[in-house]
Amino acid sequence: MIRLLRSLLTLLALGGILALGGLAACETTKRGFPEVSSPTDNDDILSRRKLEAITKQVAEISEGNVRYLVPRDQLAAAFTRQFGDGTVVNKTMIRKVQETSKDKAIYYLVGIGLRDGMYRAMAIPLQSSTDNSLYLSSNASRYVIAGVGCTFCFFNFEKNEIVGTTCEENTGGSRCDLRVENNNSFFPRR
Repeated sequence: MIRLLRSLLTLLALGGILALGGLAACETTKRGFPEVSSPTDNDDILSRRKLEAITKQVAEISEGNVRYLVPRDQLAAAFTRQFGDGTVVNKTMIRKVQETSKDKAIYYLVGIGLRDGMYRAMAIPLQSSTDNSLYLSSNASRYVIAGVGCTFCFFNFEKNEIVGTTCEENTGGSRCDLRVENNNSFFPRR
């Protein structure tokens, strides 16, 4: 038994030495690439890097119609995960908000569902590009509505921004609570 244990330990030690020798033989330097990137003060470069690293195209606008590039059931599942509190989202949509024809339109990705029979909704503003693509950014704010005694709540807008909520029925004690979160983890990083 002791001989077997010593043989096993010897084999393990020999294997470890061979692995270390193999690692030492590997070249670990990078040629032609700086180890640390130099900081830049160019806002255009910074915003482009930020946009590329944390956005995903979810839809595009074609002849005034929204064409979803991410399936709506996948969006609903992502909203359900984003709520993370038992809310089940069963309806998703992209809504255009434009106070006047002179204003730039803003698009919101909206998920609507229920938690314990109470109305819940979340809206996330999308970034639009010149080619009518709509992108969801992980640093976009989340506007979350929790209905208390309301069967349906509406987002209130001012200058294309969400500023509050309204309860569909105006009965005593019914309300829609709005909470704003700074970021989202809608699409997990891979």
